[in-house]
Amino acid sequence: MLGSLPLLALIVIIYNIVVYLTGFTMDSTVVELLLVSGTKWVVSLGDILLTAGLLMLFLELVNSTKTGTSTIINHGLSMLVLLVALVEFIVLPPFGNSVFFLIVVLVLLDVIAGFTVTITAARRDLNI
Repeated sequence: MLGSLPLLALIVIIYNIVVYLTGFTMDSTVVELLLVSGTKWVVSLGDILLTAGLLMLFLELVNSTKTGTSTIINHGLSMLVLLVALVEFIVLPPFGNSVFFLIVVLVLLDVIAGFTVTITAARRDLNI
């Protein structure tokens, strides 16, 4: 059952935890690194969350190549995560920023790509 949980739901949950429990913002600096060019690279909490979201999207795409009941449940739960994230973005003030908008876009891409990849894989299974 845990295998059918959408991984991008973890990113949305972590965002909720950060906003409501820690008091940090997505602009909070996590680390500053000095590059060889002499430029200071400031990594914010939002940058780390978006990077983790991209990695989770990759893993979701790999998982969507499987066919089975858990994959269908995963797609349904991904749609639910998209609905919750979209409502949070539109309604709640702490979520109305570019970082959370990009997280919503990642979840949307997960839903669209998941269904597309699963349908394509199912067609190939049917042809064989």
